[in-house]
Amino acid sequence: MTTEDHVDRLRALWAQELPDLDTTPMSILGRIYRLSNLVRPSIEATFAEFHLDRGEFDVIATIRRSGPPYRMIPTELYRHLMISSGGLTHRLDRLEKAGLVTRERSDQDKRSFVVVLTAEGIRRAEAAFREDMGRELRLLDALDEGERRALSGLLRKLAGSLEPAEGEASAADSV
Repeated sequence: MTTEDHVDRLRALWAQELPDLDTTPMSILGRIYRLSNLVRPSIEATFAEFHLDRGEFDVIATIRRSGPPYRMIPTELYRHLMISSGGLTHRLDRLEKAGLVTRERSDQDKRSFVVVLTAEGIRRAEAAFREDMGRELRLLDALDEGERRALSGLLRKLAGSLEPAEGEASAADSV
């Protein structure tokens, strides 16, 4: 049994005001947006427990999932994260001060450097990600396994139709 939700109420109001307008996009994209806003505080609280903000977590998680030796050049990082080099520098300064990354001279080009996760950076990235995934899994308790798979597949199909071609940058790449 499905109950009326916030988006249904908004659509009903718009149907009264603009009965000729198809508000189907709200039923999907509006809910995606609303869900994102509803879960954001929980995700940010999780990272805060690990003394990280979301941007800092994104940096150390990107390096951690790159695999051993857990190092990346800044250009790779800011392309993956879709932020400016200045924005990355600010995050790296905070992460270095916290002892989660170091910046080392590149072996290939002594004028540049690589960002390396410290042992504490690896530990914190893993712990924060594990905690986040556990909490997010609990947020999906309303759906059974089949519903989760079906929703995941539908969202993958929709995202695939909207994402840029391979090699093109997207603002959503940091997710």
